[in-house]
Amino acid sequence: MRLNLKSAEERVRPLGGRSSYDREFIFELLAAYGRSSSNITRLRNGSLNVADDPTTEVAQKNVVYFKQTIDDPYAVIDELRTSPTVVRYSTRFVIVTNYTDLLAVDTKTGETLAILISDIDKHFTFFLPWAGMEKAQYVAEAHADVKAAERMAKLFDELLAENQGLNSDSEGRHALNVFFTRLLFCFFAEDTGIFREGQFTGAVGTLTQPDGSDVSEFLTDLFTALDTGVPADKPTHLAGFPYVNGRLFTVEAHHTVPAFNKKARDLLLESGRLRWNEINPDIFGSMFQAVVTPGQRSDLGQHYTSVPNILKTIEPLFLDGLKEQFDAAFDSVPKLEALLKRIAQIKVFDPACGSGNFLVIAYKELRKLEHAILERLQALRGDKFTFNLLGSRINVEHFYGLEIDDFAVEVAILSLWIAKHQMNVEFREKFGIDLPLIPLKESGSVHQGNAITRDWNDVCPNRDGEEIYVIGNPPYLGSRNQTSEHKRDLQSVTPRYKSLDYVSAWFIKGGEYIRGTNAEMALVSTNSVTQGEQVGLLWPDVLADDLEIGYAYTSFRWSNQAKGSRMINLCVSWG
Repeated sequence: MRLNLKSAEERVRPLGGRSSYDREFIFELLAAYGRSSSNITRLRNGSLNVADDPTTEVAQKNVVYFKQTIDDPYAVIDELRTSPTVVRYSTRFVIVTNYTDLLAVDTKTGETLAILISDIDKHFTFFLPWAGMEKAQYVAEAHADVKAAERMAKLFDELLAENQGLNSDSEGRHALNVFFTRLLFCFFAEDTGIFREGQFTGAVGTLTQPDGSDVSEFLTDLFTALDTGVPADKPTHLAGFPYVNGRLFTVEAHHTVPAFNKKARDLLLESGRLRWNEINPDIFGSMFQAVVTPGQRSDLGQHYTSVPNILKTIEPLFLDGLKEQFDAAFDSVPKLEALLKRIAQIKVFDPACGSGNFLVIAYKELRKLEHAILERLQALRGDKFTFNLLGSRINVEHFYGLEIDDFAVEVAILSLWIAKHQMNVEFREKFGIDLPLIPLKESGSVHQGNAITRDWNDVCPNRDGEEIYVIGNPPYLGSRNQTSEHKRDLQSVTPRYKSLDYVSAWFIKGGEYIRGTNAEMALVSTNSVTQGEQVGLLWPDVLADDLEIGYAYTSFRWSNQAKGSRMINLCVSWG
């Protein structure tokens, strides 16, 4: 049954304000959102219940995993949300309650709910997807990522004012981009366990003058120390900082640190006091890219592609199939090991990667699946498995990106490193094995360049039989708004370029890249490429030589906020 907002509110209202609750709560909650009585009866009698412990848990594939507990609900839900069964059955909502407090997680959006169970009626919108109503994701002004981006924007502006001409040429802009990438790493590092807590901000606050006159010199020395492997070779006051490597802190002559004044120093320290462990690199990266890009700073939240929208691209392309294979292999050690081997070899390539949103989400989703497989193998094999568990097989080097913007490339590489650290923390919590991020061993597979004129095989080699997935959200630009440079780009891939949207080049290049190989592709596109004269100009070339569309979405708004949204189609073609 599909409900509207008002009817959903009315149906949930009777569940609120009760003096006591029991196991019937979950069945009543599902019924309130339109689940059929026959479905709920089968769930209640166990024929649909796929929970690990049906006596205290209720679980239905794609819908819910509900667990009652006498323990701390926070500890229980942290473990349950990434459990093999939740991953296996693509559970949308995980709910844990002691019938006083209720905690819930939307596994698709990452949103959480922590309330008194008696207040469930006041939060009815959280479970609206059960009624067929997906929630628009708003990156509100109060969001931690927006706050951080705005704070860094003030620092960016102050440094430009203090360093006249720094942003006027490509070398100066690159130096500024490198500097801010290093700052971002340090802020994340001191709040997520890579550095000691508060180590970076504390050092700047303690070891530099209040007027900011020596901050540039201090940071230059610090960055050198972070690129020095032997502690004895570092200045005494910086010897406590670890060796990072990974080219991030390699100090070169043209990577100058800008001069600071008092206000800039104060802004840096204020930024460091934010809770960076609450900030998502995939969200923040997009917004901060807007900070340093002229004309894009307003409405920072619009520069974030939401996780549900990204999942619309990657779930039907490969994640759904991998989870189906996990389900089929759930009780077979050889099949689970074969699946582990498969996902370790998968490559993901975004030829318009921006600051790395799609790559970060794809990496995290594959790591989550890997953890679920490893947990299941541990349950089947016991101590012998734990003894042989060495680490993750998902290599961040298998996530390739191509992006024309210099700063976006730096942020994409940084975001992948931070995503790796976040998943390593989850690995440690599950298996008790520490996988330190530093020293950084990979340099990243994200490259700067024009995706239309660059050979994609130079970035992500497509060898025979390799499992490669091309994903992304390339730029859209109608023919009337294209510059002569855009026209030249399009002309380099098709003679019928004059009326085509700029995004068409990615479909043409993508078709050439995957044709005759095992690779598959899913791209976001403006719906104009499926309308009018563009259909005849574009698709005969794209679908030539046995390429076909595997799935497509009808037009919908691709936006986190109503303002500035556009209608798009999402299409997939594969060979």
